[in-house]
Amino acid sequence: MENPVIRTIDARTEAGRQAAEALRAALSAEQGMISGGGAAADAEASVRRVLGDVRARGDEAVCEWTRKFDRAEVAPQTLRVPESAIEAAYKSMPQDFLGTVTRIREAVRRFQRHVLARERKALAKNGRTLRLVYRPLARVGVYVPGGKAFYPSTVLMTAVPALAAGVPEVAVACPPSAGGDVHPAVLAVCRVAGVEEVYRMGGVQAVAAFAYGTQTVRPVDKIVGPGNLYVQLAKKLVFGRVGIDSFAGPSEVLVLADSSADARLIAADMLSQAEHDPGSAILVTPDERLAGAVAAEVERQAAGLARAGATRAALQKYSAVVIVADRDAAVAAANAFAPEHLEIQMEDAEAALRDVRAAGAVFIGRYTPVAVGDYVAGSSHTLPTGGTARWAGGLTANDFLRSMSVVEYDRAALAADAPDICRMAEIERLGAHAESVRKRLAK
Repeated sequence: MENPVIRTIDARTEAGRQAAEALRAALSAEQGMISGGGAAADAEASVRRVLGDVRARGDEAVCEWTRKFDRAEVAPQTLRVPESAIEAAYKSMPQDFLGTVTRIREAVRRFQRHVLARERKALAKNGRTLRLVYRPLARVGVYVPGGKAFYPSTVLMTAVPALAAGVPEVAVACPPSAGGDVHPAVLAVCRVAGVEEVYRMGGVQAVAAFAYGTQTVRPVDKIVGPGNLYVQLAKKLVFGRVGIDSFAGPSEVLVLADSSADARLIAADMLSQAEHDPGSAILVTPDERLAGAVAAEVERQAAGLARAGATRAALQKYSAVVIVADRDAAVAAANAFAPEHLEIQMEDAEAALRDVRAAGAVFIGRYTPVAVGDYVAGSSHTLPTGGTARWAGGLTANDFLRSMSVVEYDRAALAADAPDICRMAEIERLGAHAESVRKRLAK
């Protein structure tokens, strides 16, 4: 087929890991990932300029950059959305939408409370007591993309886990429309989620306001939420002053499938990921017949999409069907690629899952598309991208907790451990450390 909508890579003669690593490297270069050069390097200077300006001038700088970037008129006194506007937006929404949002909120809250870290019984032995205690962060900033598009689901997938963790203050920033307003659907979801603090600001200036504080916006402990390259660079540059969730790149899905899978459904899932534009969609399969069927289905289904041209271009650039030797090679490829979303459509999906080590979120079976996790399941859709699932996981309520170790010794326990403490201190030439023990034991 000339100029196919999706390329097919026959990797049966090489290890699945090698094929996936090569594909990941190619995609990262094409997409200008933050860890590389290209667009990220070109943008960093302007991001630093905005961060420095907001840090120096506060509200006035936030408003000026909002006028420049979002073409929206916002003044310092109107940066914060009043409670009356949030309530009016809530009342303006259709009841079926509010019902959907409420059900999603409950699903997210239920799962996040289920996985929340709990204090375990202290480890006590011979006068030594050790335990971990957990405390929620004091204040969190949530960035919700806006402007031309709007993403109320981001509020549910970020603010609700923070609130489930017990964070007392959650503030949302969202770019305003040209009229200076935050989309009413976003405001309504904030009301349902329990967020009372919303700001009309977006982009780098919003990240700066959360990180450094302004006359109106108090600084936060952690910033979470998706955004474009500039937002991600801003989060990267303020990391250390505040915590962040991740450096997120373009969205991606990798599908592991065998002969039992339905080519029609796999194609639909790949197209839904390409819809992000850019979005990567990869099929890895040992079944050559399935590979051909999926490639044909992608071609057929893409032609019927409203944005067929853009979706086709995204698929040709960022996506592929990869044929590997066997199931083990397929799983090895998935682990090497470390996708944001991993679908397993195989006869024995649980057996494959046992060998999966690196994925942001896993979706098992033909009735579990990524869209389930995006919206209703209860797990957050804020997930590691660009191969960072090798060492990072998806956002949960636990990311809004701080753990503190608590240690308590009695005199006999300190006396028993004193020789080891003093020996290590003296080897490291930290004599005062050893003396802090000896003085406690001196008569």
